[in-house]
Amino acid sequence: MTTREMTTLLVVDGANVVGSVPDGWWRDRRGAAERLRDGLVEVARHGLPGHPGPLDVVLVVEGAARGVDPVPGVRVDEAPGSGDDRMVELVARARDRPCLVVTADRELRRRVTELGARVTGPRTVRPRP
Repeated sequence: MTTREMTTLLVVDGANVVGSVPDGWWRDRRGAAERLRDGLVEVARHGLPGHPGPLDVVLVVEGAARGVDPVPGVRVDEAPGSGDDRMVELVARARDRPCLVVTADRELRRRVTELGARVTGPRTVRPRP
């Protein structure tokens, strides 16, 4: 198993995390996704409680948030349709690799935990004021 295959895969529900704070994100969805992506760089490097870094971070975007470029440490996956379906696909492909999904969406949480992923809420990756 390669180092990447042993590294925790952190799949971030971009729409759900961005939408978790009423900060005007709806006026510029792509810009909000870019700000989230930039904040995830430190998460990729240093990890999260219970998931030490580095982490393999994938930010899943959809709709008006498409077009966000990746940055070192954070891959961006543009869902061709449903972002939830794309996240489930990513978790399913992770196989025996540790996987953590960031979302507050109950149905998505159910779907990914059935595949063996752990879940955490948006506050875990939102910048602190």
